Amino acid sequence: MRTRTLIPFGAAIGLLASASAVVVSQARTPYLLVLNKDDATLALVDLKTNAVAGRVGTGEGPHEITVSSDGAMAFVGNYGGQTPGSTISVIDLAARKEIRRVDLGALRRPHGLAFADGKLYFTAEVNRAVARYDPATGQIDWLLGTGQATTHMILVNKDASRMFTANIGGDSVSVIERGASPLAWNVTVVPVGKGPEGIDISPDGKEVWTAHSRDGGVSIIDVAARKVTQTIDLQTKRSNRLKFTPDGKLVLISDVDTGDVVVVDVAGRREAKRVHVGKSPEGILIAPDGGRAYVAVSGDNNVAIIDLKTLAIAGRISTGIDPDGMAYVER
Repeated sequence: MRTRTLIPFGAAIGLLASASAVVVSQARTPYLLVLNKDDATLALVDLKTNAVAGRVGTGEGPHEITVSSDGAMAFVGNYGGQTPGSTISVIDLAARKEIRRVDLGALRRPHGLAFADGKLYFTAEVNRAVARYDPATGQIDWLLGTGQATTHMILVNKDASRMFTANIGGDSVSVIERGASPLAWNVTVVPVGKGPEGIDISPDGKEVWTAHSRDGGVSIIDVAARKVTQTIDLQTKRSNRLKFTPDGKLVLISDVDTGDVVVVDVAGRREAKRVHVGKSPEGILIAPDGGRAYVAVSGDNNVAIIDLKTLAIAGRISTGIDPDGMAYVER
Protein backbone atom coordinates (compact mmCIF):
# COMPACT_ATOMS: atom_id res chain seq x y z
CA MET A 1 0.00 0.00 0.00
CA ARG A 2 1.23 3.49 -0.85
CA THR A 3 1.46 6.04 1.90
CA ARG A 4 1.36 9.78 1.36
CA THR A 5 2.83 12.48 3.52
CA LEU A 6 0.63 15.57 3.73
CA ILE A 7 2.45 18.89 4.06
CA PRO A 8 0.53 21.70 5.78
CA PHE A 9 -0.34 24.60 3.51
CA GLY A 10 1.83 27.07 5.44
CA ALA A 11 4.83 24.74 5.30
CA ALA A 12 4.32 24.21 1.57
CA ILE A 13 4.37 27.95 0.99
CA GLY A 14 7.56 28.14 3.03
CA LEU A 15 9.19 25.45 0.91
CA LEU A 16 8.23 27.26 -2.30
CA ALA A 17 9.63 30.51 -0.93
CA SER A 18 12.88 28.76 -0.02
CA ALA A 19 13.13 27.24 -3.50
CA SER A 20 12.54 30.66 -5.06
CA ALA A 21 15.23 32.13 -2.85
CA VAL A 22 17.68 29.49 -4.07
CA VAL A 23 16.86 30.31 -7.69
CA VAL A 24 17.30 34.04 -7.03
CA SER A 25 20.58 33.46 -5.22
CA GLN A 26 21.87 31.52 -8.21
CA ALA A 27 20.98 34.24 -10.73
CA ARG A 28 24.16 35.61 -12.25
CA THR A 29 24.87 39.04 -13.71
CA PRO A 30 26.83 39.34 -16.97
CA TYR A 31 29.67 41.86 -16.92
CA LEU A 32 31.73 43.39 -19.69
CA LEU A 33 35.26 44.08 -18.46
CA VAL A 34 36.82 47.01 -20.33
CA LEU A 35 40.39 48.29 -20.09
CA ASN A 36 40.90 52.04 -20.43
CA LYS A 37 44.51 52.52 -21.52
CA ASP A 38 44.95 56.22 -20.73
CA ASP A 39 43.06 55.95 -17.42
CA ALA A 40 44.97 52.81 -16.40
CA THR A 41 41.70 51.36 -15.16
CA LEU A 42 39.44 48.36 -15.56
CA ALA A 43 35.74 49.24 -15.82
CA LEU A 44 33.15 46.61 -14.87
CA VAL A 45 30.00 47.15 -16.92
CA ASP A 46 26.75 45.54 -15.74
CA LEU A 47 25.28 44.30 -19.02
CA LYS A 48 21.76 44.24 -17.58
CA THR A 49 21.88 48.03 -17.36
CA ASN A 50 24.94 48.90 -19.51
CA ALA A 51 26.17 51.02 -16.58
CA VAL A 52 29.66 51.01 -15.07
CA ALA A 53 29.30 49.18 -11.76
CA GLY A 54 32.89 49.63 -10.59
CA ARG A 55 36.45 50.53 -11.49
CA VAL A 56 39.81 49.06 -10.54
CA GLY A 57 43.23 50.64 -11.04
CA THR A 58 45.85 48.75 -13.06
CA GLY A 59 49.43 49.32 -14.17
CA GLU A 60 50.37 51.73 -16.96
CA GLY A 61 48.89 51.15 -20.40
CA PRO A 62 46.66 48.10 -19.81
CA HIS A 63 46.05 46.54 -23.23
CA GLU A 64 44.63 43.02 -22.88
CA ILE A 65 42.58 41.14 -20.28
CA THR A 66 41.46 37.58 -19.64
CA VAL A 67 39.52 35.84 -16.86
CA SER A 68 40.19 32.66 -14.88
CA SER A 69 38.06 29.64 -15.71
CA ASP A 70 35.98 30.06 -12.53
CA GLY A 71 35.36 33.75 -13.22
CA ALA A 72 36.91 34.81 -9.94
CA MET A 73 40.04 36.57 -11.17
CA ALA A 74 40.94 38.85 -14.05
CA PHE A 75 44.48 39.21 -15.39
CA VAL A 76 45.63 42.42 -17.10
CA GLY A 77 48.75 42.88 -19.21
CA ASN A 78 50.31 46.25 -18.31
CA TYR A 79 51.91 47.09 -21.64
CA GLY A 80 53.38 50.38 -20.47
CA GLY A 81 53.88 53.64 -22.33
CA GLN A 82 57.18 55.12 -23.49
CA THR A 83 58.82 52.79 -20.98
CA PRO A 84 57.92 49.16 -21.75
CA GLY A 85 55.72 47.60 -19.09
CA SER A 86 56.78 44.50 -17.18
CA THR A 87 53.87 43.63 -14.88
CA ILE A 88 50.55 41.81 -14.85
CA SER A 89 47.72 42.93 -12.57
CA VAL A 90 45.74 40.19 -10.81
CA ILE A 91 42.27 41.45 -9.92
CA ASP A 92 39.75 39.91 -7.54
CA LEU A 93 36.46 40.52 -9.35
CA ALA A 94 34.24 39.98 -6.30
CA ALA A 95 36.22 42.44 -4.19
CA ARG A 96 36.86 44.68 -7.23
CA LYS A 97 40.46 45.35 -6.36
CA GLU A 98 43.96 44.51 -7.54
CA ILE A 99 45.34 41.88 -5.19
CA ARG A 100 48.71 41.35 -6.83
CA ARG A 101 50.95 42.99 -9.39
CA VAL A 102 53.20 40.32 -10.84
CA ASP A 103 56.75 41.49 -11.61
CA LEU A 104 57.80 39.85 -14.88
CA GLY A 105 61.47 40.68 -14.47
CA ALA A 106 63.21 40.89 -17.85
CA LEU A 107 60.00 40.15 -19.80
CA ARG A 108 58.77 43.35 -21.43
CA ARG A 109 55.54 44.52 -23.08
CA PRO A 110 53.12 41.79 -21.89
CA HIS A 111 50.25 41.74 -24.34
CA GLY A 112 48.05 38.88 -25.58
CA LEU A 113 46.62 36.87 -22.66
CA ALA A 114 44.82 33.53 -22.38
CA PHE A 115 43.84 31.43 -19.36
CA ALA A 116 43.92 27.66 -19.84
CA ASP A 117 44.38 24.57 -17.69
CA GLY A 118 44.68 26.65 -14.53
CA LYS A 119 47.44 28.94 -15.79
CA LEU A 120 47.89 32.27 -17.53
CA TYR A 121 49.67 32.40 -20.90
CA PHE A 122 50.91 35.72 -22.27
CA THR A 123 53.14 37.19 -24.93
CA ALA A 124 56.21 39.32 -24.19
CA GLU A 125 56.63 41.46 -27.31
CA VAL A 126 60.11 42.78 -26.67
CA ASN A 127 61.43 39.32 -25.89
CA ARG A 128 59.79 37.56 -28.87
CA ALA A 129 58.41 35.04 -26.44
CA VAL A 130 55.41 33.33 -24.84
CA ALA A 131 55.43 32.79 -21.09
CA ARG A 132 53.23 31.16 -18.45
CA TYR A 133 52.25 32.36 -14.99
CA ASP A 134 50.98 29.96 -12.31
CA PRO A 135 48.56 31.77 -9.95
CA ALA A 136 48.86 28.95 -7.40
CA THR A 137 52.61 29.44 -6.90
CA GLY A 138 52.88 33.06 -8.00
CA GLN A 139 55.71 32.12 -10.36
CA ILE A 140 56.57 32.30 -14.06
CA ASP A 141 57.08 28.58 -14.66
CA TRP A 142 57.55 28.33 -18.45
CA LEU A 143 59.00 30.39 -21.28
CA LEU A 144 59.32 29.72 -25.01
CA GLY A 145 60.86 31.95 -27.66
CA THR A 146 59.10 32.34 -31.00
CA GLY A 147 62.06 33.86 -32.84
CA GLN A 148 59.56 36.23 -34.47
CA ALA A 149 59.44 40.01 -34.11
CA THR A 150 56.55 41.57 -32.16
CA THR A 151 54.83 38.45 -30.89
CA HIS A 152 51.56 40.19 -30.07
CA MET A 153 48.37 38.12 -29.68
CA ILE A 154 47.88 34.55 -28.48
CA LEU A 155 45.25 31.81 -28.76
CA VAL A 156 45.41 28.77 -26.46
CA ASN A 157 43.23 25.63 -26.53
CA LYS A 158 41.57 24.27 -23.37
CA ASP A 159 44.30 21.87 -22.27
CA ALA A 160 47.08 24.25 -23.36
CA SER A 161 48.54 21.67 -25.73
CA ARG A 162 48.34 23.99 -28.75
CA MET A 163 48.62 27.74 -29.18
CA PHE A 164 48.93 30.30 -31.94
CA THR A 165 50.63 33.68 -31.88
CA ALA A 166 50.29 36.59 -34.29
CA ASN A 167 53.75 38.04 -34.90
CA ILE A 168 53.30 41.54 -36.32
CA GLY A 169 56.92 42.24 -37.16
CA GLY A 170 57.60 38.70 -38.36
CA ASP A 171 54.70 38.63 -40.84
CA SER A 172 53.90 35.21 -39.44
CA VAL A 173 51.78 33.06 -37.16
CA SER A 174 53.54 30.63 -34.83
CA VAL A 175 51.84 27.28 -34.24
CA ILE A 176 53.14 25.99 -30.91
CA GLU A 177 52.31 22.39 -30.00
CA ARG A 178 53.20 20.20 -27.05
CA GLY A 179 55.33 17.21 -27.95
CA ALA A 180 55.81 13.84 -26.28
CA SER A 181 56.27 15.42 -22.84
CA PRO A 182 55.23 18.68 -21.13
CA LEU A 183 58.77 19.98 -21.67
CA ALA A 184 58.90 19.16 -25.39
CA TRP A 185 57.37 21.72 -27.74
CA ASN A 186 57.27 22.00 -31.51
CA VAL A 187 56.99 25.36 -33.28
CA THR A 188 55.85 25.81 -36.88
CA VAL A 189 56.20 29.28 -38.37
CA VAL A 190 53.48 29.99 -40.94
CA PRO A 191 54.22 32.97 -43.25
CA VAL A 192 51.19 35.23 -43.76
CA GLY A 193 50.61 38.80 -44.99
CA LYS A 194 52.08 42.06 -43.74
CA GLY A 195 51.63 42.86 -40.07
CA PRO A 196 49.29 40.12 -38.79
CA GLU A 197 47.61 41.34 -35.62
CA GLY A 198 43.97 40.36 -35.10
CA ILE A 199 43.63 36.57 -34.82
CA ASP A 200 40.97 34.03 -33.89
CA ILE A 201 40.17 30.36 -34.35
CA SER A 202 36.93 29.10 -35.89
CA PRO A 203 34.46 27.51 -33.44
CA ASP A 204 35.05 24.09 -35.02
CA GLY A 205 38.79 24.46 -34.46
CA LYS A 206 39.68 23.82 -38.10
CA GLU A 207 40.82 27.29 -39.19
CA VAL A 208 42.78 30.20 -37.79
CA TRP A 209 42.12 33.58 -39.39
CA THR A 210 44.51 36.50 -39.01
CA ALA A 211 44.01 40.06 -40.27
CA HIS A 212 47.02 41.89 -41.72
CA SER A 213 47.40 45.41 -40.37
CA ARG A 214 49.58 46.60 -43.26
CA ASP A 215 48.24 45.13 -46.50
CA GLY A 216 44.46 44.88 -46.05
CA GLY A 217 44.28 41.10 -46.26
CA VAL A 218 43.21 38.15 -44.11
CA SER A 219 45.09 34.84 -44.11
CA ILE A 220 43.15 31.63 -43.51
CA ILE A 221 45.28 28.89 -41.97
CA ASP A 222 44.31 25.22 -42.09
CA VAL A 223 45.09 24.07 -38.54
CA ALA A 224 45.72 20.42 -39.46
CA ALA A 225 47.99 21.31 -42.41
CA ARG A 226 49.62 24.27 -40.60
CA LYS A 227 49.60 26.39 -43.73
CA VAL A 228 47.70 29.22 -45.40
CA THR A 229 45.03 27.90 -47.75
CA GLN A 230 43.45 31.19 -48.78
CA THR A 231 43.94 34.95 -48.52
CA ILE A 232 41.03 37.39 -48.68
CA ASP A 233 41.72 40.96 -49.84
CA LEU A 234 39.39 43.12 -47.74
CA GLN A 235 41.28 46.35 -48.44
CA THR A 236 41.28 47.41 -44.79
CA LYS A 237 43.56 50.31 -43.93
CA ARG A 238 44.83 49.17 -40.52
CA SER A 239 43.02 46.16 -39.12
CA ASN A 240 43.38 45.62 -35.40
CA ARG A 241 41.22 42.76 -34.06
CA LEU A 242 39.40 39.80 -35.61
CA LYS A 243 36.66 37.73 -33.95
CA PHE A 244 34.39 34.85 -35.01
CA THR A 245 30.75 34.77 -33.97
CA PRO A 246 29.95 31.68 -31.84
CA ASP A 247 28.07 30.03 -34.73
CA GLY A 248 31.09 30.47 -37.01
CA LYS A 249 29.06 32.25 -39.69
CA LEU A 250 30.59 35.72 -39.40
CA VAL A 251 33.96 37.29 -38.68
CA LEU A 252 34.24 40.86 -37.40
CA ILE A 253 37.37 42.94 -38.03
CA SER A 254 38.06 46.40 -36.61
CA ASP A 255 39.72 48.90 -38.97
CA VAL A 256 41.43 51.60 -36.91
CA ASP A 257 42.00 54.08 -39.74
CA THR A 258 38.53 53.99 -41.36
CA GLY A 259 36.50 53.70 -38.15
CA ASP A 260 34.66 50.67 -39.53
CA VAL A 261 33.95 47.14 -38.37
CA VAL A 262 34.17 44.89 -41.42
CA VAL A 263 31.73 41.98 -41.29
CA VAL A 264 32.84 38.94 -43.29
CA ASP A 265 30.63 36.09 -44.49
CA VAL A 266 32.74 33.07 -43.52
CA ALA A 267 31.17 30.57 -45.92
CA GLY A 268 31.32 32.97 -48.86
CA ARG A 269 34.77 34.30 -47.94
CA ARG A 270 33.57 37.81 -48.73
CA GLU A 271 32.72 41.12 -47.14
CA ALA A 272 29.07 41.26 -46.05
CA LYS A 273 28.89 44.76 -44.59
CA ARG A 274 30.84 47.62 -43.06
CA VAL A 275 29.50 49.19 -39.88
CA HIS A 276 30.91 52.63 -39.10
CA VAL A 277 31.41 52.80 -35.33
CA GLY A 278 33.56 55.90 -34.82
CA LYS A 279 37.14 57.02 -34.38
CA SER A 280 39.78 54.29 -33.99
CA PRO A 281 37.89 51.07 -33.19
CA GLU A 282 40.15 48.52 -31.52
CA GLY A 283 39.11 45.66 -29.24
CA ILE A 284 36.15 43.43 -30.15
CA LEU A 285 34.20 41.12 -27.85
CA ILE A 286 31.23 39.02 -28.96
CA ALA A 287 28.69 37.94 -26.35
CA PRO A 288 28.57 34.16 -25.78
CA ASP A 289 24.98 34.00 -27.05
CA GLY A 290 26.07 35.60 -30.33
CA GLY A 291 23.48 38.37 -30.10
CA ARG A 292 25.74 41.38 -29.75
CA ALA A 293 29.28 42.53 -30.42
CA TYR A 294 31.04 45.11 -28.29
CA VAL A 295 33.63 47.28 -30.02
CA ALA A 296 36.02 49.54 -28.09
CA VAL A 297 36.03 52.85 -29.97
CA SER A 298 39.20 54.24 -28.44
CA GLY A 299 39.14 57.60 -30.20
CA ASP A 300 35.62 58.38 -29.00
CA ASN A 301 36.06 56.94 -25.48
CA ASN A 302 33.12 54.56 -25.70
CA VAL A 303 32.15 50.99 -26.49
CA ALA A 304 29.78 50.58 -29.45
CA ILE A 305 27.18 47.81 -29.27
CA ILE A 306 26.39 46.09 -32.58
CA ASP A 307 23.23 44.01 -32.94
CA LEU A 308 24.46 40.96 -34.84
CA LYS A 309 21.02 40.23 -36.32
CA THR A 310 20.57 43.63 -37.91
CA LEU A 311 24.28 44.56 -38.11
CA ALA A 312 23.37 48.01 -36.80
CA ILE A 313 24.59 49.98 -33.79
CA ALA A 314 22.27 49.32 -30.85
CA GLY A 315 23.85 51.62 -28.26
CA ARG A 316 27.04 52.92 -26.68
CA ILE A 317 28.68 52.65 -23.26
CA SER A 318 31.07 55.26 -21.86
CA THR A 319 33.73 53.41 -19.88
CA GLY A 320 36.75 55.74 -19.71
CA ILE A 321 39.56 57.20 -21.79
CA ASP A 322 40.96 55.08 -24.64
CA PRO A 323 39.14 51.76 -24.17
CA ASP A 324 40.64 48.68 -25.83
CA GLY A 325 40.90 45.15 -24.40
CA MET A 326 37.74 43.47 -23.12
CA ALA A 327 36.54 40.28 -21.47
CA TYR A 328 33.20 38.77 -20.47
CA VAL A 329 32.27 37.20 -17.15
CA GLU A 330 29.13 36.23 -15.24
CA ARG A 331 29.04 36.62 -11.47
